Amino acid sequence: MPLMTLFAALLAAATPMADRDISAPGPQGLLKGSWTGPEGAQVPVVLMIPGSGPTDRDGNNPRGLKAASLRLLAEGLAARGIASVRIDKRGMFASAGAVPDPNKVTIDDYAADARSWITAIRAKTGARCVWLLGHSEGGTVALSTAAASADGLCGVITVSAPGRPLGEVIRAQIHANPANAPLLAEADRAIDSLEAGRTFPGTGLTPPLPMLFADPIQPFLINAFAKNPARLAAAVIKPMLIVQGEADLQVTVEDAQKLKAGQPSATLVLLPGVSHVLKVVEGDSRGANLATYADPNLPIAPGVVSAVAEFVEKHPNR
Repeated sequence: MPLMTLFAALLAAATPMADRDISAPGPQGLLKGSWTGPEGAQVPVVLMIPGSGPTDRDGNNPRGLKAASLRLLAEGLAARGIASVRIDKRGMFASAGAVPDPNKVTIDDYAADARSWITAIRAKTGARCVWLLGHSEGGTVALSTAAASADGLCGVITVSAPGRPLGEVIRAQIHANPANAPLLAEADRAIDSLEAGRTFPGTGLTPPLPMLFADPIQPFLINAFAKNPARLAAAVIKPMLIVQGEADLQVTVEDAQKLKAGQPSATLVLLPGVSHVLKVVEGDSRGANLATYADPNLPIAPGVVSAVAEFVEKHPNR
């Protein structure tokens, strides 16, 4: 580790750093986020893109997800002398003023916001580039951003991110639960329709499918289903890291391998016993795995912080 990086890491470890507010221009109002860690033109900065739905900057959402994975990752990186920016998506939480309707968005819109954040962070710090990290669906946003333009990017880090189009992922998740057997044909027809770019009356579906394929979010799903993460990875020309937990119930090791196949130069790190929310699972039961989603006091798996920090440290800002 370079001397200055080591010094910054020791300083960060000795002095816990509180979040600071930061913002970037949005379509109709400001995008809001939190800066954690040291500041300075030579300090690496990681921009974190949260996962699907109403997931906030910490990695939590009001549907029972309380793992605070992104906040814990930010704190772990700060202890290594690496700064990070966690963001609220347009139309949600503190970024509610950026657009009037948070459902009228696409992956491309989120990628445009990521570009705005990169520009704002570079203007604030004087850094030559920013690292882009996406968790879960945020990984697809990160790849879409990087595939469109490498300007201002140090590199891309995907964490628990799909390597297949979202329609394939959702189909596999629904089919994996035996309790969904009565719904499979109906769910498959819904996915087929969205993959073909066609909307349909979601309210006519058998519960709980209307929540998954609600009318207001179908245009978003059509756009998301059209994205192939492995193909997007192939277009990335900056350093790329793929981090995947082997105990992930939502995204598989196969997804990580597909991303690696799309971008053979990428570094792939598989973490045994780590769940989708980046926590170590005690035992092999589904219940134990799901329990990690609701416990903000459960530490983040140390392998996640190490994988990200070591990759960033090996590729200085350039």
